[in-house]
This record gives sequence, C-alpha cells and structure tokens, in this order.
Amino acid sequence: MTTLRIGVLGAAGIAPAALVKPAGETAGVDVAAIAARSRPRAEEFAAEHGIRTVHGSYEALLDDPDVDAVYIPLPNALHAEWTLKAIERGKHVLCEKPMASNRTEAEAVATAAEAARLRSGLVVMEAFHYRYHPLAERARILVHGDQPASGAPGAAGRLGAIERVEVSACIPLPRFSDIRYQYTLAGGATMDAGCYAVHAARLFGGEDPKIVSATARTLRADPRVDRAMTAELAYPGGATGRVRVSLWSRNLLSVGVRVTGERGELKITNFILPQLYNRLTVRTDGRRRSERVKGEPSYNYQLRAFAAAIAEGAVPMTSARDAVITMGLLDDIYCAAGLPLRA
Repeated sequence: MTTLRIGVLGAAGIAPAALVKPAGETAGVDVAAIAARSRPRAEEFAAEHGIRTVHGSYEALLDDPDVDAVYIPLPNALHAEWTLKAIERGKHVLCEKPMASNRTEAEAVATAAEAARLRSGLVVMEAFHYRYHPLAERARILVHGDQPASGAPGAAGRLGAIERVEVSACIPLPRFSDIRYQYTLAGGATMDAGCYAVHAARLFGGEDPKIVSATARTLRADPRVDRAMTAELAYPGGATGRVRVSLWSRNLLSVGVRVTGERGELKITNFILPQLYNRLTVRTDGRRRSERVKGEPSYNYQLRAFAAAIAEGAVPMTSARDAVITMGLLDDIYCAAGLPLRA
C-alpha cells in the first residue's frame, strides 16, 4: 500500500479538522470517499473538501475496494456498530471517542479488533488525539519519568510518588438540542468531555483508578442525561483523584490537569487542544518553572500515528483494548451517580 485511502462515515462537523486537513498535510494519506445519511449532504461535503467518491450509504462505502480504512465520526451510539462492520469488511478503523456506548460494546469491538489484527494486521484506533501531541508525552515524562521501550532505566519523574490527580474538562455547550445531550445517541457530559478527563486521569495517574463516588447534574428535560459530573477516584497505589466535567454548568470553561506528588506539583493548561494554547507548570523543591510545548495540531500527529500503525503493524497507544478500560470507568461513573448506562 503506497497510499492509505480513507473513507469517512458521516459528514460530521469534526471531520474537516480531525481528518481532511491533516490528510492534506500528511504524505501517503488520501481522503478518498464519503457517505452520509443524506446523499446531498455527502455531495456538498465532498465538493467542499475535494473528495472524489460519494457513496449512497455507509454499507456501500465499506464495500468499496478502493477504501483501505474508515474514519467514524458518527454519534456515540453508532460507534461500536459501524466499527464492527468495518472490521468485518477488512477496513482499518479510526473511530472517534468514545469507541462505544458502554463497556460491553467496547469489549466486543476489542475482541473483534484483536482477532482481525492477528488474522490480517488490521488496525483499530480510538481518536484520543490529545495523546499524540508532544504535550501529553512531555507531561507524562515529567510526572512518571522516561522508560525507554528497550527496558533500560530512564530518568525518574520529578514529582516523586503520586498523591493526587485532578482533571477538569468543562466546556460550554448551551444548545440542549445537540446530539451530545441525547440519551438514545449515548450522549451526556461524561461521554463527551468526560472521556477525555478519565483517559487523562489514567495516563497521568500511571494506574487505572477505581470510582469511589460520583455526582451528576442532569437535564430537566431528560434526567438520564448529565450536563455535568464530578467523580472521586482511588488509585491502587494509594493516590486519590477527581474528574470534573461539564457541557453546561457554572464552570463554563476549565480544561486542565493537576498532579501532586511527594516532591511537588505539575499543572497542565489545555491538554485537549494544546495547539490553541498550552502551558506546563512544574513546582518541585521550592522552585517553579513554566513552559509551552510547541507543535502541530494534535489531529496531525494522530493521523500520522494511525498511518504508521498500519504500515508497521503496530498496536496504537489508543487501541480498542485500551478503550475497554476507559469505557468501563465511564460506566462505573454513571452507576455511582445513579444514572443508567448508555445503551
């Protein structure tokens, strides 16, 4: 395969930034086809972004022999269904987060993805783009130290033993008709912004935590749907944590991480879209230092990682199996808050 030909399932608003523009800046990647629920909408999207082929259905796109991989930016409730169908057709998959509506669905996807990888080298990747930006890795090394793939000793983390991890992902979305507020489409603040916060809590905590408790603020129109959520965490090593997320609350905009260790503290400003603005602040042994991590848009790094995993037969950092862990924690948050799981 000299060029990775990607088809898009759905003319979603995120697709230009997450795929189309990065593909134009990535050698060997081509957005070759699109399908949408409305063919006129797909044709409009294709004309605007220079996509050659328009299919009349998602199934037709998956059956296209000139498509090697698919990008899935559909509503949450459709992620697992169409990822599984793409795997069945032998297509590599880059699926928007979260990869499923619940842990059971995520487990089904991971099982199918692992079987397909062993059978034919298929790559299935969850689109946590922030993880591929240099900011995330720089912060991880500051917190936990550098452990090379060779297993040789790396530099120790600057904070010492981790004691507390706090992550906030609060963004304003006052349009309550938006699909991210629809229970039947697996909506809710925890499913949207919250999956970033939980994933980051895993990354910077260095372990997978347990959910101790959770409190939700829900929609008046549908109390099954959370517009805000706060969850308390406990890590196996003894550290505690908190994730605070919202699509509409008094905390209109707060996107950051704070990690406290025995020797000091690290703060990250805007870990989700670091290309817009970011800052790392480290305080250890009475000294404080701040830095910004420069880089391209996080979506560029994500697409390159996807293409590289396909070319090299590697398992991506945000694999389908990794998604099972994150999805299980999201389920646990909903249970702790007394809300139903997304179906």
